[in-house]
Amino acid sequence: MSRPLEEILFGNPRPQAQAAMQAVSVAVAALLLLLAAGVAFRFHTAGQLDARFWEFFAWPTTWAFLATGLLGTLASAAMAAAIALALGLVLLLGRLAPLRLVRWPSIAVIEFLRGTPTLLLIYVCFLVLPQAGIKLSTYWMLTLPVGLSTAAVVAEVYRAGVLAVPRGQTDAARSLGMTEAQVFFLIVFPQALRYIVPALVAQLVIVVKDTTFGYVVTYGELMQNAKVLIANYHALVPVYLVVALLYCLVNYAISRASKQLGGPMH
Repeated sequence: MSRPLEEILFGNPRPQAQAAMQAVSVAVAALLLLLAAGVAFRFHTAGQLDARFWEFFAWPTTWAFLATGLLGTLASAAMAAAIALALGLVLLLGRLAPLRLVRWPSIAVIEFLRGTPTLLLIYVCFLVLPQAGIKLSTYWMLTLPVGLSTAAVVAEVYRAGVLAVPRGQTDAARSLGMTEAQVFFLIVFPQALRYIVPALVAQLVIVVKDTTFGYVVTYGELMQNAKVLIANYHALVPVYLVVALLYCLVNYAISRASKQLGGPMH
């Protein structure tokens, strides 16, 4: 007897399917381990893993320098995320507005920011704005473009969440005499947030990664400080491995924190 489509898509897989998925997972894991071993062997034969390239990691000054860069990354990413979340909500409200005079400019801003590379926006803040007499600190030359670029994507993520809320929720709220603002902020938007937590977390991870553009404006973030260490100690592979681990830890912390904000829908 054939299984219903809904059970196939959303039900627990059968034992045969579970065994097949486990076999594929083991094979992929083994392949990745072999690939990592091959890369490590090439680095070893090239001398990049020699002890002399790791000695300076035993110095407290090295970790203090990296910590300073990490704090710079977190400061820029946190502010950029705040800008993106707030401005994204403003753009969403504009896009959903019934008035064309409000809706069309909001759509234009969203599409412009989504289609413009973050690096180009950084160059505008770095090279163009000073020509117009607007001088920003290196912090804002990095943070503002990253926040603006992400805000457009966040606005679309918000919109997807709002559209996912059942129509009956809106109708029920209106039948109770709520205003449109109350319906949106008290009923629709809180439910939408629960749907879009994974997408928002993905955007926050991208924000952290985009701070690596700080080298353009010589902002003291983690990658910029890593480049200084590489220039001083010529330890390309060790420094990048340590920095990659630090980025992974930050992004893992973001993912763990998101689980406290958005649980499963009941």
